[in-house]
Amino acid sequence: MGFKCGQKSKKFTTYRGTIGGIAPNHLERDFSATAPKQKWVTDITEFKAKDGSKVYLSPILDLFNNEIVSYNLSYSPNWAQVEDILMQAVKGLNKACGVILHSDQGWQYQMVAYRRILAEHGIIQSMSRKGSCLDNAVMESFFGRLKTECFYGREFKTKEEIVDAVRDYLDYYNHRRIQLKLKGLSPIQYRKQSFK
Repeated sequence: MGFKCGQKSKKFTTYRGTIGGIAPNHLERDFSATAPKQKWVTDITEFKAKDGSKVYLSPILDLFNNEIVSYNLSYSPNWAQVEDILMQAVKGLNKACGVILHSDQGWQYQMVAYRRILAEHGIIQSMSRKGSCLDNAVMESFFGRLKTECFYGREFKTKEEIVDAVRDYLDYYNHRRIQLKLKGLSPIQYRKQSFK
């Protein structure tokens, strides 16, 4: 018959058990927000180049308009990557706004240093229950969309090619990619129109 089946690659995870504090799930799968900086979600995903090298993307997405408010691309999923996206996101953040930042239970999000930065900026930490991808469905959906629209049918030979492609896609996504949920506007267009 000539059928050929490929083996599905192992799913990337940052979970290493309980190594720090586990926050309650304040989001409770309520992904609605009536204004920016009310609810953010974050996670880390992995991309693999043909040469075997890997790239890790860690973004923060605002649930009001699905805008990527900060991101970092790294060649390893490390603490510096997560610290960088936090420091980008908190610039100009009013401590009193009490934004919820939701993640899975990855080791980075359990660290004392991570929790300290959140507390210093008045951010409320929220975590998915162990093994429950639906608790962070919007972030998982974004990763699926990115991989379909940016990677499907394309081959990236090196990690540098992946970094360039993902940066271009994130710029396109925030500024030009329209969404029905946002009345046919891009995330940034929707935010600007909502607060004229």
